[in-house]
Amino acid sequence: EKAPKEKARQPALHQRRQGPTDEAQMAAAAALARLEQKQPRARGPTSQDSIRNQVRKELEAEATVRGSPVAPGTNEVPGPKEEDSTQLPVSGVYFTCPLTGATLRRDQRDTHIKEAILLHFSTNPVAASIMKIHTFNRDQDKVKLAVDTIAKYLDNIHLHPEEEKYQRIKLHNKVFQERITCLEGTQEFFEAIGFQKMLLPVPDQGAEEEFYVLSEAARAQPQNLVQHREQLLAGEPVRAQLDRQLRIFRPSPLASHFNLPGDFFSLTAEELKREQRLRADAVERLSVLRTKAMREKEEQRDLRKYNYTVLRVRLPDGCLLQGTFYARERLSALYEFIRGALQSDWLPFELLASGGQKLVEDENVALNECGLVPSALLTFSWDAAVVEDIRAAGAELDSSILKPELLEAIEQL
Repeated sequence: EKAPKEKARQPALHQRRQGPTDEAQMAAAAALARLEQKQPRARGPTSQDSIRNQVRKELEAEATVRGSPVAPGTNEVPGPKEEDSTQLPVSGVYFTCPLTGATLRRDQRDTHIKEAILLHFSTNPVAASIMKIHTFNRDQDKVKLAVDTIAKYLDNIHLHPEEEKYQRIKLHNKVFQERITCLEGTQEFFEAIGFQKMLLPVPDQGAEEEFYVLSEAARAQPQNLVQHREQLLAGEPVRAQLDRQLRIFRPSPLASHFNLPGDFFSLTAEELKREQRLRADAVERLSVLRTKAMREKEEQRDLRKYNYTVLRVRLPDGCLLQGTFYARERLSALYEFIRGALQSDWLPFELLASGGQKLVEDENVALNECGLVPSALLTFSWDAAVVEDIRAAGAELDSSILKPELLEAIEQL
């Protein structure tokens, strides 16, 4: 008796549920419209904090569209896509070691210079120890204090050659420990100029302590100590010098196109912190109104974030002279670089930047202050008065103005 009833229910379970009628749908739409009218509209951000948040989101979205942002822990900002460095007109940033003349990449500088200084001990230990003191120790204030203290020790020996107390230095002396022993290279310097470590008895203590004692050979030549003192005071850190990478290119319509490698965009940890501060300042500036003077000042500040710049100079014959510079170098360095490539380096000349801006050789103006970063194309021309004088004499300036040895290495851009 139960089986037939269950079978009768099964068709009812499989029947589809009917949707709402047209009248029900119209009523629901009207009810939703009334609710939306009653709810207040979303208002835009009004407080400074909400404005900053909105600007920050827009900047992040823009950075995402342009390319992947800087990943945490990396030291590179987004830059041009790198190609084979041997085929680039600008192959990278390179330096020259002043001790060996070797060409180095930026990540090779410190290691190579330290190795070169250590190798110098075999030929001139005094000079090598002085270079080590000034180069291996980064805190220049501590270096100056140590150098002045050592110079005072040597002064006392020179002024009181007969007094034994000035010929020896107690190694556990508090001043000696705090100012001298803590720095690299000081021990090598004392030993190089003639001091020897000895255990000597301490009066009224009945024990021995370690001293630096000036050898008899060094005492016999006091003029050498004076010379070593002057060398120590005049010492400077050994730093790799920026390689200009002078290159000459034939006339090309691509003169104003620069494809810079990643070296021009990579940042050190300190530079990254500065970049983060600049970005935070940018968010703050976007939330307030600025005057024209404020905007110009901020543009100049943005130019300071570049460390290097590549400059090309278009010569009268159309050839291009290219060199690499520090962004903070003075305009006078650019003029000196150009003069070194000219046959007639004594003739005055003029440089025009893009937009017809005339550059003036000035020791107080930096390249980045002129907007010549991270690259720029300049136009060379002889001084108008010089041209008139030469033409008045019935002569003409040669269109090829570079030194012949440079033209032998001319390249295609």
